[in-house]
Amino acid sequence: MNQLGMRQINDRVVLQALRVHGSLAKADLARLTGFTAQTIGQITARLDADGLLSHAEPVRGRVGQPSVPLGLAPDGAFALGVHIGRRSADWLLVDFTGQVREHLSMDYDFPDVPVLLPAIRRNLHQLLRGLGARRERVVGVGVAAPFQLGGWHRLLGLSAARSRAWNQIDLAAEVQGFTELPVSFARDSSAACVAELLQGRGRELRSFLYLFMDTFVGGALALDSRLHRGLHGNAGAVASMPLRTARGKDLPPQLVSQASVWGLEQRLRDHGLDPLAAYDTRALQPPWLPHSRAWLVQSAQALAQCITSGIAFLDVEAVVLDGAVAPELLGALCDRTRDALDAYDWEGLQRPRLELGGMGSDARALGGALLPLHECFAPEHGAFFKA
Repeated sequence: MNQLGMRQINDRVVLQALRVHGSLAKADLARLTGFTAQTIGQITARLDADGLLSHAEPVRGRVGQPSVPLGLAPDGAFALGVHIGRRSADWLLVDFTGQVREHLSMDYDFPDVPVLLPAIRRNLHQLLRGLGARRERVVGVGVAAPFQLGGWHRLLGLSAARSRAWNQIDLAAEVQGFTELPVSFARDSSAACVAELLQGRGRELRSFLYLFMDTFVGGALALDSRLHRGLHGNAGAVASMPLRTARGKDLPPQLVSQASVWGLEQRLRDHGLDPLAAYDTRALQPPWLPHSRAWLVQSAQALAQCITSGIAFLDVEAVVLDGAVAPELLGALCDRTRDALDAYDWEGLQRPRLELGGMGSDARALGGALLPLHECFAPEHGAFFKA
């Protein structure tokens, strides 16, 4: 490492400490990072000159000069997050502290390539125009989308042609063609896990299996406070997990067919009810409630099998469950899944805690926006961890 490289890493270590712990005095920064008071003074002077630090009111009442807590300057940097899903798309403008400044959204039954790609370009440019002179502080665009957006098209009743149209597209490359900013890509549930790692339960949990309930169930994996991508960027792809042994040519059902919100949509549609109630508070109200209860039982049993199988390989301390549904429905599913886990033999295994996530439907776009922020400012490129 040359001197410039070490200086950059040291700067990023201090920024990461402030991101994780909030505003800190220089003495506390020195204690947390192991740097000397002189080194902290040099680092914070550089970061301050770059417009990356904010100054809180001085803390008085102690011996010596009053200390001034330093924090991240919200306008120090910005990033854009784009989530492309099977039912909706979201665009977020996120500031340096990870707070959402602006949110655009678009709903559809399933995205058409000729319609959605121009919308991606249009909304990205709209968010950038709104920043005015601060546009120069945008560090990148993060794109979050399913690993294969056209996958499981038969479940959705889509033609093979519409499915192939998305599976043949390099979405990150398409977005890169719309902007001069660097573009990062992550599977949507992996991006959601990043948001949970950096701004949710991941602040307290070192290793967890992450499950996200949406049209199709998804998953991701955090190990030692880092997103674990796997060889193909597909670690934690629980949707494809078989739920029984294969029997000849009879393929076993996958988790996606038993524990996806799409299943609740189908139940509601079959009874002449608005299927979109699956995503809001109507799901736990008459006349939707009986169908939601049946779906909760089926989904909880499938998720419990997924969790038990996963723990046998992963040995993580917790499972975090989040989703794009109403918090009340997600809480009911969490409770049902805990009950379903009681039916399994845990001998030889350490049963994990099942926790509710806190990011909700914005998790994937937010995680996408956090990717370029942390690639630019985290101590290790592409790594997500605690100071």
